[in-house]
Amino acid sequence: MKRKLQVTSAVVLASMLLLSACTSSPSSTQSDSATKPGEPVKLSFWTFNELHQKFFESMAESWNKAHPDQSIKLEATTFPYDDNHNKLLVALQSGTGAPDMADIEISKIGNFLKGDVQLTPLNDIVEPEKANLVMSRLDNYAKDGKYYGIDYHVGAQVIYYNKEILDKAGVNADNIKTWDDYENAGKQVLAKTGKPMTTVETQDQWSFWPLVVQHGSDFLDKSGNVTLGDQANTDVLSYLQKLVKEKVAVVAPGGFHHAEEYYGFMNKGGAASVWMPMWYMGRFTDYMPDLKGKIIIKPMPVFKQGEMRSSGMGGTGTVITKQSKNQDIAKKFLSYAKLSKEGNIQIWSQLGFDPIRSDVWNDPALKADNKFTAYFGKNLWDVLISVKSEIAPTNIKEKTPAVSDYLKTKAIFQALNDLKDPKQVLDDAVKNIK
Repeated sequence: MKRKLQVTSAVVLASMLLLSACTSSPSSTQSDSATKPGEPVKLSFWTFNELHQKFFESMAESWNKAHPDQSIKLEATTFPYDDNHNKLLVALQSGTGAPDMADIEISKIGNFLKGDVQLTPLNDIVEPEKANLVMSRLDNYAKDGKYYGIDYHVGAQVIYYNKEILDKAGVNADNIKTWDDYENAGKQVLAKTGKPMTTVETQDQWSFWPLVVQHGSDFLDKSGNVTLGDQANTDVLSYLQKLVKEKVAVVAPGGFHHAEEYYGFMNKGGAASVWMPMWYMGRFTDYMPDLKGKIIIKPMPVFKQGEMRSSGMGGTGTVITKQSKNQDIAKKFLSYAKLSKEGNIQIWSQLGFDPIRSDVWNDPALKADNKFTAYFGKNLWDVLISVKSEIAPTNIKEKTPAVSDYLKTKAIFQALNDLKDPKQVLDDAVKNIK
């Protein structure tokens, strides 16, 4: 989930609307109505992640084998992150040109839930499966009791430790229970190996946000009010700044944990650990191959006893637009791909994500050999199961995009790179966001 910049200019949006009206081919919602009996139903799908496109294409093939009498022809397109969201928003606002289905990243969903929501409620496919789902992940895409998006994963926050470095420093990861323990272990790693314990992002939110949520706060409260300046947020940002000042942490090369410079740094054993969600496993396997067999996954430390040892971070909800002429079959296919047991097993097998159906976490299929078990071992699911009831939820509201963008473009950099007073940085952020 790469760093993104929100495009807010009315001029840009107007230009995009004009471009869409002038150059786009007729949407699938128009062509689908002409589908003849027996022909596959065309469903268009927009995303910003090529792996998501490949997943849905594979699930379409699987669907057609299982439902020959109700086959579909999936027309999937991957756009750049901002293009995907801006083009979709313009299409929904203008009432024309939207696809049947689309991916909306969690920090952008607030823009799509304002006013008269132009997305199709998905309650009829979600509610029958509630007992099997981590519902906090669907609550992120809900408004007024209606579910509008289905996530790919839980995004459980964990720590990835480089056991080779810890062993050289004489540190046992199992003894790290609190953030004080972590800081002390980091000082020992630095003294014995000369390497930092971790890296922190200055241009993204994954070093900051999970600790805030574990600490009992969030950027917004449940009513959508900005709580970024609360004491818990200040405590966390101050702690991160302290780690940087002590050289226990260093700023991530490239500014965030998805930069090419960062992958190269970590692949060479640059730091002893990093905390990121479970979905980050794929970044290790694909971009840090030299660490295979060296990385162990553990629950997050806590600031005080009783706090949750994980949080649900990141996410992308797949939605169905009201412009779709085939909403019924789109919902059936979406349910098959992302709510069914088979679909959730494929989400793990193909994407390496922790699926939102918790009843598959113990399924033998999740221990079957694949590139993730080869890299991390077959016991990696034990960690997720151990924190199943300790995954703190986030409050995703209409102001989430504004808060996220300000943090990624200004606040975190000011606190962790420029080392400005964390309280002042967050107070300034609240004033600007409000």
